[in-house]
Amino acid sequence: MRAAIITFPGSNCDYDCYKAINEVLGEKAYFVWHRETELGDPDVVILPGGFSYGDYLRAGAIARFSPVMETVTRLATEGRPILGVCNGFQILCEAGLLPGALVRNSELRFLGRDVHVRVERTDTIFTANYHPGQVLRLPIAHGEGNYVADRETLERLEAEGRVVFRYTDATGERTPAANPNGSMNDIAGIINEAGNVLGLMPHPERVVEGLLGGTDGLGLFTSLRSALGRLAATT
Repeated sequence: MRAAIITFPGSNCDYDCYKAINEVLGEKAYFVWHRETELGDPDVVILPGGFSYGDYLRAGAIARFSPVMETVTRLATEGRPILGVCNGFQILCEAGLLPGALVRNSELRFLGRDVHVRVERTDTIFTANYHPGQVLRLPIAHGEGNYVADRETLERLEAEGRVVFRYTDATGERTPAANPNGSMNDIAGIINEAGNVLGLMPHPERVVEGLLGGTDGLGLFTSLRSALGRLAATT
């Protein structure tokens, strides 16, 4: 598996993704600066967390115009897997690769702590190594993680099963207290209609080995590796 990790001015989770893929998975990850237009034919593209362009205007609004995003958009259209984590999720929404938007947390303050999310689907290339309804403990670190969309978009996401991760308590129950940022429908992560673009606010790359406090995020990366392996075996 070859993963291109896009680095924007202000990215700060790019190295976490790099370590997760290179050292934990034993696969190949490499950085691509946001001004580049060639990505080196990756199997998957990752837009990492951070504060691209200092979150000026709003999170992801400027990064969406980086030269590299034209290529990212093309690869997404071609069906290449694209993963956006935290700020990467914000950029994907700003770029129109995912619907809705991420706005200020309901309490209007930055949040950095562990949360629980429930895996809503395991038939995607990003979640096949989890089991249905599995509750993960993942860290969040964001000030603008409140997912919002118009009613029609929310209804479509729910009807099409495109909510992949949802905030819950440790038992998997949806409660107001378990939703850290006010996201509509307790949404923590969504996928595009084609199933190859995923955005989520929690950070799976930060919990991929016991030394980091848990391995609940590892399944996302092993799911991707397994899916790409199956694809390679059929081509």
